[in-house]
Amino acid sequence: MKTSDFDYHLPPELIAQTPVEPRDHSRLMVLKRSQGSVEHRRFFEITDYLRAGDVLVFNDSRVIPARIKGRKADTGGRVELLLLRRLDTAVWETLVKPGKRVDIGTRLEITGDSASNIKVWAEITGLGEDGVKVARFSDEKLLLQLGKVPLPPYIHTPLVDAERYQTVYARVLGSAAAPTAGLHFTPQLLKVIEDKGVHLLFVTLHIGLDTFRPVREEDPLKHPIHKEYGILTQEVATELSKAKREGRRIICAGTTTVRIVEQAAQASRISLLAPFEGWVSLLALPGYRFRLVDAMLTNFHLPRSTLLMLVAAFAGRDFIISAYEEAIAQKYRFYSFGDAMLIL
Repeated sequence: MKTSDFDYHLPPELIAQTPVEPRDHSRLMVLKRSQGSVEHRRFFEITDYLRAGDVLVFNDSRVIPARIKGRKADTGGRVELLLLRRLDTAVWETLVKPGKRVDIGTRLEITGDSASNIKVWAEITGLGEDGVKVARFSDEKLLLQLGKVPLPPYIHTPLVDAERYQTVYARVLGSAAAPTAGLHFTPQLLKVIEDKGVHLLFVTLHIGLDTFRPVREEDPLKHPIHKEYGILTQEVATELSKAKREGRRIICAGTTTVRIVEQAAQASRISLLAPFEGWVSLLALPGYRFRLVDAMLTNFHLPRSTLLMLVAAFAGRDFIISAYEEAIAQKYRFYSFGDAMLIL
C-alpha cells in the first residue's frame, strides 16, 4: 500500500468556495457497499436511508476564533497566529506567519480595534516542526475575543456569515477547523430525523490543522498521525453499546466522529464500550476492522490525506476512487463547503 494509491486529480473549479443555501440542499452521493452501487440525491433526502432505531452520532466541537493578528513587541513587525491545539490553560500550539524570526522568548502584542482597548501579551516558549510554535498567552478568554474563525487554505472567498463554518449543533469550543460533514444539517432536518425514530448522540473531537495536510511519506504507516483531543461520555457509551447489542445501525456524521468512536472501542477492549477522554490518534488504512461504525456520512476529502484513507478503509479503496472519479465527472463540489457522501 502506497500513499500514491490515494491520489487523484481534482479540477480547481470543483473546490467549493462558498456554502450552498440552504444547508441541506447540497448534493448527496450514496454508496451502497453490499451492492457496489452509487446513487445521486440531495442532502435533505438522507431521511430515505435512515430508519427507526438507527443511532446517528455527531461531533459537537465548535471552531474557535483561532486566527489572531499581532505585532512583535520589540520591532512592531506584524505577525499572524493560528491557534492549533490547546496544551494547557493559555498555552497553545500556534502557527506563526512569518515565523522564521519568531524564536523562543519573542514577545507579541495582540490588540483589538481602537474602540475595544483589549490587549493580550504572548510569549513564544517552544519550537516545533513545520513552523509550529508553543505560545503562552496572558489571558485566554480575552485572546479569543480578538480572533476570527479561520477558513481552510483552499478557500479564498471571504465568508459573509462566520456561523456558516459552524454546525448548527456546535457547542464545545476547541477546533481549528469544522467537522464539515455536519455542515449540511439544519435544525428542521434534525427534527425530521429524530421524529423518524433515529437516536441522535453527540461526541466531541477538537479538530487540528493537520486534517488538511497531505501524507508526505510514500508509506502511510510512517506518517506521524495528528492527535486530537476527544470526549465520549458514559451516557453515549451506554447508548452505543446498547445499539450494537441490539443490532441497530451506528451511523457517524463525519470522519472525526468515526475516529473517536473507533478509538474508544479500541481503548475499551471489552464487549461493553467504556467512556473515553484523551488524545485520539487513530490511523485507519485499508484492512482496518471497524468495531462499531456501520455507516458513515462524509464530505469529499483531499488527495493523499488520512481522511481519504479512512474512507477507503471503510468502503474499499477501488470503490472510493471510482466514486470520486464519478463525482468529478458529475461536477460535485469538493472539500469543506462541498457536497456529501453517505456510505452504507
